[in-house]
Amino acid sequence: MATGGGRAFAWQVFPPMPTCRVYGTVAYQDGHLLVLGGCGRAGLPLDTAETLDMASHTWVALAPLPTARAGAAAVVLGKQVLVVGGVDEGQSPVAAVEAFLADEGRWERRATLPQAAMGVATVERDGMVYALGGMGPDTAPQAQVRVYEPRRDCWLSLPSMPTPCYGASTFLHGNKIYVLGGRQGKLPVTAFEAFDLEARTWTRHPSLPSRRAFAGCAMAEGSVFSLGGLQQPGPHNFYSRPHFVNTVEMFDLEHGSWTKLPRSLRMRDKRADFVVGSLGDHVVAIGGLGNQPCPLGSVEAFSLARRRWEALPAMPTARCSCSSLKAGPRLFAIGGVAQGPSQAVEALCLRDGV
Repeated sequence: MATGGGRAFAWQVFPPMPTCRVYGTVAYQDGHLLVLGGCGRAGLPLDTAETLDMASHTWVALAPLPTARAGAAAVVLGKQVLVVGGVDEGQSPVAAVEAFLADEGRWERRATLPQAAMGVATVERDGMVYALGGMGPDTAPQAQVRVYEPRRDCWLSLPSMPTPCYGASTFLHGNKIYVLGGRQGKLPVTAFEAFDLEARTWTRHPSLPSRRAFAGCAMAEGSVFSLGGLQQPGPHNFYSRPHFVNTVEMFDLEHGSWTKLPRSLRMRDKRADFVVGSLGDHVVAIGGLGNQPCPLGSVEAFSLARRRWEALPAMPTARCSCSSLKAGPRLFAIGGVAQGPSQAVEALCLRDGV
């Protein structure tokens, strides 16, 4: 157990999922962890839906998804879980939108996306669901922004993003949705943009200082962090190969500028495709891929108060490509890849007064 500032971090290991999977869609609703779809051992999208009762630590099979899919987005709307986009069994983007009605234990179809998309980023605000970007059937990145109105069961168009992308990180802060990074084909995007929900206008912020794929992004105490990833060579550097980095770049929302932290404040491990999130006054990096032949199990946290990285207890099951979810004082790492698709469900916990 690692301690600091009167707090302690520890891992909580839950019963493994009945179905191993990677790229599963996860949601937390009324004390239940839902894991939906994803890819199994055969590498094909699943229609399997399962839920973990956090009180009894037991798994229950749910009605299968009407549309098998992997890499979908999920939003909790009261007693419903809305599943948006993803990739189907034919490796094509999905337009279908489906809602799981928790009280009734069944699925209902909802209004489809105006255009099929994978890698859609979703944000919920005041009962409305905002869907940003994605990649369509033509493999082109999308700039569309749509808002779903549950009462009318319809999608409405909003002003498009300045930079089309899919797989971006999104953060809701005040009345703005911040969109960071993502991809255009195989190329990582450095754009950082914000959508004002009241004015319905976009603002371009300074771009990320460095171009990295599979970086981890988090927001904590008014700052946005971009961590690690796979550094891409410059357009004129023909001999350089992508390489893992421990870069830390921080954007101050108040001052509107990026800071690339010095070497002394970089992560301890070079990593990409890892779980990242904030717990208390720490930004946490969990697992991923590095220069080792197998996934990393190391965990570290950047203390905002002490301005340094601290080693935390290692993952019980080393993995990359995990689905992740923050619920209260827990940051979940769900499924992913160990030697193959994993059944592991583990949460890094922040405990007060320990």
